Amino acid sequence: MKKDIHPQVNEVTARCVCGTSFDTITTLKKIELDICSGCHPLFTGTQKFIDTAGRIEKFQKRYAKKGGK
Repeated sequence: MKKDIHPQVNEVTARCVCGTSFDTITTLKKIELDICSGCHPLFTGTQKFIDTAGRIEKFQKRYAKKGGK
């Protein structure tokens, strides 16, 4: 193998915004996740809407006027 061509591998703790953390090996220095298996609806079985700008209400209002054709 050639020397000094491979990336440095680090042991880091990946942290999610929900508070879950786990250890992994990666070439990155730090990992911060927006969603993980601890808070993802597929794994938890619950559905959450994260509406940051009223997009859901805006969508429902726009398409409620049209009705079914």
